[in-house]
Amino acid sequence: MTFSIGDKVVYPNQGVGTIENISIRSFGAAFEKFYLLRLGCKAMTVMVPFSNAADIGLRRVTKDREISRILSFLSNGWCSINPDWKVRFKENTDKMQSGDLLRAAEVFKGLLQIHVEKPLSFREKKMLDRARHMLVSEISIAREVTEIHAAVTLQRSLSKAGLTLPANL
Repeated sequence: MTFSIGDKVVYPNQGVGTIENISIRSFGAAFEKFYLLRLGCKAMTVMVPFSNAADIGLRRVTKDREISRILSFLSNGWCSINPDWKVRFKENTDKMQSGDLLRAAEVFKGLLQIHVEKPLSFREKKMLDRARHMLVSEISIAREVTEIHAAVTLQRSLSKAGLTLPANL
């Protein structure tokens, strides 16, 4: 999969960014093409080698049809929650690093379900916030709405499952 300057892409575990430049760098006698990716809210840039783009999970923004499926999952989908904190954190980290938005939604919903019963650890709060950010930013871009509107859409789906975003994230 190749991208062009100006394309909106998802960098796993970080969120949506824009391809700002495509450059070639030399490493001794070898040359490598890179995408220069600016990540939206963080104003951070990342250089991704063409040869590693697929391996790290760089992908296009999810289509609206898939967003509907994710919102449906948040409304009435089921997700398993491992009671062992260490195992759960590792599983959730792997899901977030996959770059798959449905897997990020699984992490998001699972952590919200835990939060109903007990407070989340600092690390899980950060993961919940990252998952929320990924979902909101991708819903916003896929549906061409503001992030505030995307957050309301997300909350509407969660409320159907009896869940709500904690106020102190």
